[in-house]
Amino acid sequence: MVVSFGDLKRGMTIEMDGEPYQVVEYSSHKMQQRAPVIRLRLRELRTGRTVDRSFNGYDVKLPLAEVEHRPAQYIYQDREMYYFMDTASYEQFPVTAEQLGDALKYLKDQMELELVFYKGQPIAVDLPTFVELKVVDTPPPAKGDTAQGSTKPAKLDTGLSINVPFFVGIGDVVRVDTRSGEYLERV
Repeated sequence: MVVSFGDLKRGMTIEMDGEPYQVVEYSSHKMQQRAPVIRLRLRELRTGRTVDRSFNGYDVKLPLAEVEHRPAQYIYQDREMYYFMDTASYEQFPVTAEQLGDALKYLKDQMELELVFYKGQPIAVDLPTFVELKVVDTPPPAKGDTAQGSTKPAKLDTGLSINVPFFVGIGDVVRVDTRSGEYLERV
């Protein structure tokens, strides 16, 4: 199945050069009396690296990659391999740290997520939009620091460092957006 540029959406998975890519950004630019230039920013699902591609012409068709999303649970780590269990079949699948990329910053034991399969092999994970993580280290607020919008650094139980408001302390649980890595609220 192929998709034209007009039907393209963020998060859609296409296949190029025999590899699956997820669309991160796309734009079209047309100059007078010329064919439009289509620019795509893509994330390779196997490695997590980002590439930029451009196409010229009116009739750009991109093949959709046949990826499958299955509900899974993160169960444990063994050296460089991270193991996930398919919650329907209880089958375990290893995924490398390289394939997980930035998802490692949000991964907690027993976390529910989606495992992405391409040609029967797990290649990536889709995290939930929000995760709740515990603050393990942050400086205490200084007396008088009450300015609105002010933040301080905090280290979370997964090793992720983010900026949080002054009232957040050690032991607090905070909700973090996995798309941007930003603090949302204290839970």
